[in-house]
Amino acid sequence: MFQLQELLPKKQEQQLADLRRWMEVSSSLCIAYSGGVDSTLVAAIAYECKGESAVAVTGVSPALAPHLLQEARHQAGWIGIRHQELPTAELEDPAYSSNPVDRCFACKRELHRHLKPIATAAGDALVIDGVNLDDLGDHRPGIDAARQAGVRSPLAELKIDKATIRQLSRALGFPWWDKPAQPCLSSRFPYGEGITAERLNQVGQAEAWLLARGFHRVRVRSHGLAARIEVPEEQISDVLALSSTDGLVAFFQSLGFTSVSLDLEGLVSGKLNRKHGSDNNRRSGQVVIGDG
Repeated sequence: MFQLQELLPKKQEQQLADLRRWMEVSSSLCIAYSGGVDSTLVAAIAYECKGESAVAVTGVSPALAPHLLQEARHQAGWIGIRHQELPTAELEDPAYSSNPVDRCFACKRELHRHLKPIATAAGDALVIDGVNLDDLGDHRPGIDAARQAGVRSPLAELKIDKATIRQLSRALGFPWWDKPAQPCLSSRFPYGEGITAERLNQVGQAEAWLLARGFHRVRVRSHGLAARIEVPEEQISDVLALSSTDGLVAFFQSLGFTSVSLDLEGLVSGKLNRKHGSDNNRRSGQVVIGDG
């Protein structure tokens, strides 16, 4: 059992006990595991309660940034849970690659189509995921696909929100408790703009370049051939300084972007889900830092 490294308030202590108790609902568990804070907490407690009867499965496609796959591997190894990587082919489905507003439904449908035989082979394991209470109030078509596939969400069912997930993870000594949210790379494209492996690799390389320079919370939004960088407000000046000293614009242009801008609003998760404006997102103030 993972031991608490710090005291929890009574409510959170009870929620952790409830989560451990919830894991007894099935003799074996198959976790849809992305490596995010949420699914990693679920995987850790599932392993704690079920040992080798728990397996964490990560869907792997061009939409998953390589560094996130490496982190998922590392965290699974740290926990000790059996980890399986599952190639998925959502890009072959027009319901995904055409990038409609319910794109995530097609993605999760593809994932759970492949998870089902894995769960069956693992002793008719119950498939569970890391959906939490806060997710239920957001635009998450993937949740519907998971429900249709019979997937359960212990965190949401126990009304555990994101703040509590981080609090529990920190108290249990998980080094990634404050890991930033990292949605898949397809979320960088406005709805209606087609998604290809090449375009995913383009934004993935752009973000990796910025991550390597200390910008741990970053998005590179792709609008056609234009890249728009989002970082927290307090780091906006750092990007401006970097653009003049470290070849940011030249690197982005080498990837195929013809212009690069910086979003002056700062990083806002789910910005492209906003319903304002004809292109499904509100145009934030931005400054062009490179234009070919």
